[in-house]
Amino acid sequence: MVLNEETGLIEATYYHDNGVVSQKGTFNLDRQLHGEWISFNEEGVKISQGTYENGMRSGKWYFWQGDTVKEVVYNNNMVASVDGKKKSSEGLVKND
Repeated sequence: MVLNEETGLIEATYYHDNGVVSQKGTFNLDRQLHGEWISFNEEGVKISQGTYENGMRSGKWYFWQGDTVKEVVYNNNMVASVDGKKKSSEGLVKND
């Protein structure tokens, strides 16, 4: 972990046993998750991305699984809404 003097946040990167990045993101000086966090599977494929504010999930988070991405909106660390979409040749399309 490294303190970024410019942002005042602690930058962290975690790895799977095979050496591939598992997660990367930042902590505030109180060591709470704060800022953008991205998670990857053991092949290095992004599986989630979202933001923490002082240790609480906040705003839109995205979760990928195969050809589907779920958009989950958090409010006060609780799920406020969930929207699923599938990839197609024309981009993302909403699930019915």
